[in-house]
Amino acid sequence: MKTKNIKYILAAGLVCCGISTTMTSCSGILDEQPRSQFDPTFFTEKKGIEGGLTSLYAHLRYFYGDGYYLSSSETGTDEYTYAESGQGENFKAMDFTGVPLTAKNSDAGRLWGNVFSNINTASGIIENGADAGISDALLAEAYFFRAFDYFMLVQTFGGVPLDLGAGELKFNTSPVRTSVRNTVPEVYAAIFKDLEKAVADLPENPRLTGTATKNLARLFLSKAYLTYAWWLENPNNIPTYPECTRDASQAQSYFQKAYDVAKQAIDNPGPYALQPTFYDVNVATNDRNSEVMLYADHSEDEKYGNGGAGYGWGNGGAPENFAYWFETWNYTEMIAKTDRKNDEGKTVYINPVQREAVQALGRPWTRMAPIADNFMEGGVWEDAVKAIDSRYDATFTLRYHTNWHKAGGSDAFVYGANGEKIYPNDVYFSWVPESEDENINYTGADGKHGFGEMPGRADFVVAVNHISRKKYPINWKIGIYRTDNEGTLGSKVNGGSPRPWNIAKFSEFYLIAAEAAVKLNKQADAKELVNVLRARAGKQTFSQNDNVAVSVDKSAEMVAATPNEITIDFILDERSREFWGEGYRWFDLVRTQTWAKRAGTYRIAGNGPTDMELKTETRDIPAGYYLRPIPSDQLDGMEMSEEEKKLYQNPAYRN
Repeated sequence: MKTKNIKYILAAGLVCCGISTTMTSCSGILDEQPRSQFDPTFFTEKKGIEGGLTSLYAHLRYFYGDGYYLSSSETGTDEYTYAESGQGENFKAMDFTGVPLTAKNSDAGRLWGNVFSNINTASGIIENGADAGISDALLAEAYFFRAFDYFMLVQTFGGVPLDLGAGELKFNTSPVRTSVRNTVPEVYAAIFKDLEKAVADLPENPRLTGTATKNLARLFLSKAYLTYAWWLENPNNIPTYPECTRDASQAQSYFQKAYDVAKQAIDNPGPYALQPTFYDVNVATNDRNSEVMLYADHSEDEKYGNGGAGYGWGNGGAPENFAYWFETWNYTEMIAKTDRKNDEGKTVYINPVQREAVQALGRPWTRMAPIADNFMEGGVWEDAVKAIDSRYDATFTLRYHTNWHKAGGSDAFVYGANGEKIYPNDVYFSWVPESEDENINYTGADGKHGFGEMPGRADFVVAVNHISRKKYPINWKIGIYRTDNEGTLGSKVNGGSPRPWNIAKFSEFYLIAAEAAVKLNKQADAKELVNVLRARAGKQTFSQNDNVAVSVDKSAEMVAATPNEITIDFILDERSREFWGEGYRWFDLVRTQTWAKRAGTYRIAGNGPTDMELKTETRDIPAGYYLRPIPSDQLDGMEMSEEEKKLYQNPAYRN
């Protein structure tokens, strides 16, 4: 058992991501070649260093795009809860609804289990790179990723080890089975030092598509300053571990640093820019656009560059990008009446909307459901927002277009609401605003699914105030996309997505700077910064739900609706509208110490297909749970006394 767990124990040898490279490619993208492992001597040569650098990018796939890690970052927040098929202990534990979170059932442990070997690889590159003839600019990529991984760790677990067995931030070649956790300030000091070095030495422009730059390092430096400032201020007395003192008087200086670095990046964007519309940021045909600064890359090439089992029938495990499954309800259970009779004279029914490898649909798993409150009065997607904010249309699949003909179905039409005929590509089912609920007749419209009818409409409807664990709007942004469907549903619709998983966006600079500005009492600056994104959100050139080009400009209405006093709650609302369901939310709520306040109660309907009545759920989120548990795999493999292991664990999770 100890041998199995050694990789978690701050593992030394160069157990990287099994990727090497020549650092050149005719496509300008990292040229990856599988390797089973790296030997320490590999890092004494230039080729080895270059292979290690590529592995730093490849390791991102082991948590970004992993559905369970996405759940750990979203389930239990004010955005998501567990869905009808997410009845397992881990989903309910992450939701803090009826099952306690432990070191064994926490999906956040996937981060711990994947980044320490990468941190060690980065340290090996840093220590050996200069002697191997590697430039400062390339070495800066290793500094960036070491800081990136430590930043993810310290936000999640609190203080973590800087010494993996050979000294703090040293390259370790000998596996160790003991460990000492550094304090949060010590870890942040290392993060700041590495990111400042990365900002100094990285190029303005990426050397290859998707590689690190000065502004990418600035994004995480500004966010780290911001997060540490909140930690120092500690407005709600959230405990930390290992225990240490924190000087709240320093908080303002770090808020200022966060603001200054973010503003510097905005004023000097380099190769990055906001896309013209929010739709343009997230539509699959525009992946790797200038707003996306870092991503865990994937492609349709199943032999190289992905590391998964292929994109046929996915295995539901990293490094595949299968996270989109989790936020997708089983829309394929919809049944439509045709005009045909079978041999027994009975009416034939078909599935009008079938699994398809397109961004709006994909493989359903029904593990994570959006909380209904968000779509109702007072929520981030309330009707007043829906009316003017294009981010609503460009975030959710709200209308479900028929596609039975792509599977070879010969029926010319099916019957929809009010007995109307629905043809191929027409809308069969729609989510409509809360305000429309009074105009919907749910009685007898479709007893199997709880659908309703509205006068004059052929599509069945449900108002968003009836979102349930069984059916809910899909997160369109992260959906699958393939170029080889060739007019069919797609032969690999059940697999992982070959799209990159977006990790960092240029748009976040505006919200980092705005949040810092609020804390610095720079209200005018905060309003100006958020209005850049809100004005963009008012512009729409394509409606993905209607699949038609449009020409809409409600920027003036969006700006006019911005309050004069920008609060942290308003910033969090804007962050939700910009980054909904992408894995930001738990970190945002924990940073601002608003998790219990904003997510302590929520409403959603039940697990049945016809369940419509909202139920109020209460989460118990004690302050100690603002840190995740150290995974049991780590503790089980350590050669330390039981008392030492107990003290290594975060206090809220000690038995």
